[in-house]
Amino acid sequence: MASFTIPARAEQHANLRPLSILRDLPAVADLIEVCFSSTMDSDGRRYVQDMRRAGKDNSFLQWANRAAESTSLPLTGYIWEENGRIVGNASLVPFRNKDQRVYLIANVAVHPDYRRHGIARALTERAIKHAHDKKVGNIWLHVRDDNPAAIELYTKLGFVERARRTSWQANTDLNATLLHPNITVTSKNPGDWQTQLNWLTRLYPDPLSWHRNWNFHYLRPGVANWLYLLFIDMSIRQWTAVKDDRMEAALAWIPNGRGESLFAATGEGSDPDALTSLLLKARRDLHQLYPTIALEFPSGEFDHAIFSAGFKSLRTLIWMQATL
Repeated sequence: MASFTIPARAEQHANLRPLSILRDLPAVADLIEVCFSSTMDSDGRRYVQDMRRAGKDNSFLQWANRAAESTSLPLTGYIWEENGRIVGNASLVPFRNKDQRVYLIANVAVHPDYRRHGIARALTERAIKHAHDKKVGNIWLHVRDDNPAAIELYTKLGFVERARRTSWQANTDLNATLLHPNITVTSKNPGDWQTQLNWLTRLYPDPLSWHRNWNFHYLRPGVANWLYLLFIDMSIRQWTAVKDDRMEAALAWIPNGRGESLFAATGEGSDPDALTSLLLKARRDLHQLYPTIALEFPSGEFDHAIFSAGFKSLRTLIWMQATL
């Protein structure tokens, strides 16, 4: 294992340099796979494959080199080299939130043989400086909740937790059993729309909407919206869980080509069994469309309800925003 130290101004260190799209993508893909393979979901595996494929496509690389600062793709970042080998990486992904630019620091990865030498800190500090140099003050990152060392590092660098969200996945199953006879699962009542929208707005907050395209206008009741969805050939599915003539929870499926498009809406006092019933219903109804379905939801009181519907927790991410 190599032995080295990092000076205070890490961005000037000889081992740290900007990512070169024209030559670094395959090696960065290998590093990300080494560091995250045990927790990588289907999107993560697809991401690594796309990176390797892009690294072999000269026309893409030429375009990417020009577009690195204007598109929401991981085309900008910094790497750490030791003896010509890439052993550390931090990507910078630009987004837009309305009229404001946002940077997501992603894929902060250090090869296991080179950890605990300050490489992750140096890369993150350099990424922050890059954002500041571009006059972008809205900087985010996310970190797994089971990585206390990284959480401590980012906290020391001035990041604060804004949200904690868990990604869940389940196999679809025509024979999934609906377990709660006191909960009725039915189609959506248009009169419940405002309540559903209020719940969705709380659970899928606007400060994170720049990263996930949460467009809930598709779910509005009414003939005009129905005609619009028909025109764009989008088939929305919605279910409502009712108990004692009151909506306890709602679930929507907005197709995006991957099947990972469930949006659950619950109130602070909703019966957890209602959410379980809805997710079981979705597993049954969507079995002809996708082998698996997924849900991203705030971590907390409804974790057991989601687990009871046959969903497996893939990861819990802490979303952190820079305050310095």
